Order: sequence, then structure tokens, then C-alpha cells
Amino acid sequence: MRAALEPADIAIVALYFVLVMCIGFFAMWKNNRSTVSGYFLAGRSMTWVAIGASLFVSNIGSEHFIGLAGSGAASGFAVGAWEFNALMLLQLLGWVFVPVYIRSGVYTMPEYLSKRFGGHRIQIYFAALSLLLYIFTKLSVDLYSGALFIQESLGWNLYLSVILLIGMTALLTVTGGLVAVIYTDTLQALLMIIGALTLMIISLTEVGGFEEVKRRYMLATPNITSILLTYNISNANSCNVNPKPDSLKMLREPTDEDIPWPGFLLGQTPASVWYWCADQVIVQRVLAAKNIAHAKGSTLMAGFLKLLPMFIIVVPGMISRILFVDDIACINPEHCFQVCGSRAGCSNIAYPRLVMNLVPVGLRGLMMAVMIAALMSDLDSIFNSASTIFTLDVYKLIRKSATSRELMVVGRVFVAFMVVISIAWVPIIVEMQGGQMYLYIQEVADYLTPPVAALFLMAIFWKRCNEQGAFYGGMAGFVLGAIRLILAFFYRAPECDQPDTRPGFVKNIHYMYVATALFWITGLVTVVVSLLTPPPTKEQVRTTTFWALMKRSVPESDGKGELYQAREKGVLKCHENANHIIPNGKSEENIKNVKPEDINLLVTCRDDSNPVISVSHSEVETPVDCYSNGQAALMGEKKHEEEEE
Repeated sequence: MRAALEPADIAIVALYFVLVMCIGFFAMWKNNRSTVSGYFLAGRSMTWVAIGASLFVSNIGSEHFIGLAGSGAASGFAVGAWEFNALMLLQLLGWVFVPVYIRSGVYTMPEYLSKRFGGHRIQIYFAALSLLLYIFTKLSVDLYSGALFIQESLGWNLYLSVILLIGMTALLTVTGGLVAVIYTDTLQALLMIIGALTLMIISLTEVGGFEEVKRRYMLATPNITSILLTYNISNANSCNVNPKPDSLKMLREPTDEDIPWPGFLLGQTPASVWYWCADQVIVQRVLAAKNIAHAKGSTLMAGFLKLLPMFIIVVPGMISRILFVDDIACINPEHCFQVCGSRAGCSNIAYPRLVMNLVPVGLRGLMMAVMIAALMSDLDSIFNSASTIFTLDVYKLIRKSATSRELMVVGRVFVAFMVVISIAWVPIIVEMQGGQMYLYIQEVADYLTPPVAALFLMAIFWKRCNEQGAFYGGMAGFVLGAIRLILAFFYRAPECDQPDTRPGFVKNIHYMYVATALFWITGLVTVVVSLLTPPPTKEQVRTTTFWALMKRSVPESDGKGELYQAREKGVLKCHENANHIIPNGKSEENIKNVKPEDINLLVTCRDDSNPVISVSHSEVETPVDCYSNGQAALMGEKKHEEEEE
């Protein structure tokens, strides 16, 4: 029997809503949202703590609480491999990719590709691909998972829950921009960790500790006789409902249907470079850092926090199967549909079922708020990042003379468009991947993102890679991946009690092996075409590769290296009433001869600044302000604002 929320629980949820809105409106009041940098990059003024928290909750959304716990209930520890994989890739982001992005002076990842390779076709391709992935994986899955939790706890209609959930999130994002997103993410991260840790402790206590979890999970088999009598099921054919023998292993045999270890290491790991190092949702947060030190600190913090989901989400999912095995491990499609409304499986209700039946009144409301926090965090992150990509990488190419005000309006309207498309896609998600939502996300992403990961890695690390090689390599990988994705949708996996008549190349080749092939084919085509065509210009690789960044860190006779080191140490300041870069310290003589265009590569003042060297000193107490909104010059913002006046 479904437990219901008590008045005390509802009061806690309502209090949470009020608190989030207050924080969002405070962010709107405090931050300058009238500029492109202010709205889309939070004025580049955020600290490592806020960004680290935002990175964590932008990743750990409601699809993790529903999907990650569901996969834990269905197949054990295996799904936790993604969390430990992220720990390494986050450091690759903070220490390699982000310094290059910052020095390039870009707002979006498609913009970086355009600057690195020249032209616009790669920029448009990646922008379109990113928007498709946001709609068909992230947004749709988030809406479904959040609505599923509300449906499980309140008994509301699934689509009514979806509509109500997106209302406040869209309002917060449209009005507040990225700074509102990051501020609310900080609150949501704290709330999420406290609530999830509390539930983990309660559930572990209920089953007798971690060792008992491992023992009892392997025995968690549904009582078929009791189920047939209770649910009045006519079809007695049951699926394979026993826990898998290797459920307590993370990386499994090469032929495993969940995580084959060769596919994970050779295909999934490189493909994940897209998510952690080239996805706008993640990178945009780090670009909002006030300097590179804060950017690196944020990825260290997020990496540490990524150790938690294995214990606060996957393990509770396994415990839910132990306690509610007759529902979570439903025996056939007819039974599954009666339990959770999906014929593909009911593992996705593992976490909400645990919350509603194990957590006491009052704390249940806190957990409800945690789930809503996870959903809102993911949604507002995607809304902001998707509107950034569409506005700056698609619309601005069409309307080159668009004013800053027009760009703001277009970004907000695009949020509404994405919401409508995402809601329409929810029914497809319900029946995908045998009820394991998290694996649905990974499968779709692994058919489309490995070529992108290959292109970004080669753009960063191989200076000889040119536009022709990147374009044809990316297209080769994309076409092959799209064909495999279409086949996956056309040849749908049968219900678990039906024979599998799909072609062997569809049912027998794991999607991680497909990702492996796509990644390396893209790299091979890119290398061959690049070597057969002219190399990129010096301007294209001057600020857009890792090796250029390394070269920049060596002191130079003209003072540029000295300037770089001074900025890294935080000793450069912006004049309070002028657009000057002010050095403090012994390196003044070397710095004062540096050209203004070189300053822009490292430290920049306000959006409308044209920095020059000054040897005078200022009373300004925030030298990190120099690392702020100077990239707005790339948008021609000053010109547009003068035209408006």
C-alpha cells in the first residue's frame, strides 16, 4: 500500500519552494543580468565552493535518484562504475580543458570549435547535436523521473506532475540566468547530501549493515505464487527475476549485458569526455569562476562529491529490492504494469518506494524536497545551457546584428520551446531499456557523443588537426552512430517473457562496443584527412590548444610570461574608476611594456573595457575582478548597446 505525505511533509516541501525562490530573486537583484556575460556566465564571479556544488547537483539530478538507484536494484554494483570514472575526468576538465577554454575567450563549446578550426559548419553541427541530446536524454528523462517520484508519493497524474514541476524551474532560469542557477544549486547540494545520507543510514540500519546488504541482495527473489494470487495475473510466465550472479562486481565479463569491462574502458570512458569536458551544462559552470584557481578548485570539490552516489544512491536502490522485492523485481509485463504503470520493469520506483515506506513523517518531506531539488537543479542547468547554445551559436549566426536585449529574449523563448518538445518525448522513455532509465541515457549518448569526444581531444592536444579533418571525421562518426541509434529504436527489445527476434548485430553487440568503434573511427578519419589537407593557421592554434597554454606559462623577455604568473598569483587588479590593469609587486617593470591585446588573453576587466597598463596602485580589494566580463567584446556587445542608445 502506498504511503502518503502528511501535512508536516507538505509544509516542509512548501518551505523549500519559498526558500529557493528567495535565493533566486536575491541572485536576480544582486547580479547584473542585462549583459550577455552577466546572464549566461554569471559575470564570471563565482567561487570554487559554489561552482563545485553546482557541478555536483547538475550531474546528480532526479534521473540519478530514479535511474541510478533503479539500476542498482536491477543489477547491483555495476552502475557505480560511472561515478568513479567521473572523478578522473573532472580533473581533466579543470586542469586541461578549462584553462584552454578561458584563454580562448569563449562562451560556448560550439564557439570554441569555431575558433579552433575556423568556419561555422562544425559549430552548427555540434550546437544542433547538443540541443538534440539535451531534449531526448536529459530533459525528457529528468521530467519523467521527477514526475514518477511525485506520482509515487502523491498519486498525481504523470503529465500533470511534469507540467507543475517545470513551471517554477523555468521561471527561475528565465528571470535569473546562470547566477540564480548556481546560487540555488548550492542550497540544493547541501540539502541533497544531507537527505540522501540520512536515508542511507536509515536503510542500512533496517537491513543490518552493509554486509547484510550484499548477502540479502543475492537472495532477493520475488514470491511468484503470492504475486499471482495478490494481483490476479492471468499470465503465469515469469521473466528471469533472480539477482545476477555477478551483481556484486562493478566491471564484468566482456559479454555482460550491463557493463563489459573492455567496452567501458575503451569506449565508455573516452565517450564520457564529452559529458565532463565538452558539455555546455558542465563547462558553463566552470567558466563562471572568478579565476583559474577557483575553476580548478571546483573540479576537485566536485570529484570528491562524486564518490558519494555509489553509497547514497546505488546501495539504497539495492536495499529497496531487498525490502520490496515483489514490487521492484516484478515477474512479467502484466505484473509490472499493475505495480508501476510500465510493462518494461519497475526498478525505477526503487528509491521513491524506499522513501515513502521507510522514512518517518517530517523527514519524508525533506526527502521529497531533495528529489525536487535534484530535478530543479538539472532542469535549470539544462535550460540555461541550451538557451546559451541556441542564442549564441545558432541565432546569432542568422541575425548577426542582433542586440544584447534581443539575444536575452530569444534565449528565454527557446526555454519554452524545449519544454514542449521534452514533454512530448516522455512516453518513449517510459518503455525504454527494460525499465532501467539510467541505461537508456547511456545508450543514446554512446551512439552520438563518441565522435564529439574524439574531436575535442584532438582539437586540444593535436595542433595539426584542421577543419576538414574534424568535419569529415565528425560526420563519419555521427552517421554511423545515428544509423545504430535508429536501428535500436526500430528493433525494440521485446518484453521479457517474449522471444528476441532482433538481428544479431543489434541484440548481440553492446552499445559500449559501438561507442568504442565510433570513437576510434572518428579519430582515424580525422587524422587521415588532416594530414592530406593544409594545416590550420597559426591564429587558429595560438590560444586554443593545450600546448599553446603550456608555452604561455614560460616567462618571456617581453614580460608576457611575467604577466601570466602575476595573474595566476592574483596580484593584478582593475582600476576602480578606469579600465586599467594594475600590477602590484616587483614585476612591475616587466609588465608595463606588455601590449593590451596580450593582457586580454589572460586578464580582462569589465564588458566595456579596453585595458591598458598602469603602474599606479588602487584601493580595490578584489583583484579577481580583472578576470571577469571582458569576453563580451566577442559578442560585439558594446557596439550593440551604443546602437540602442
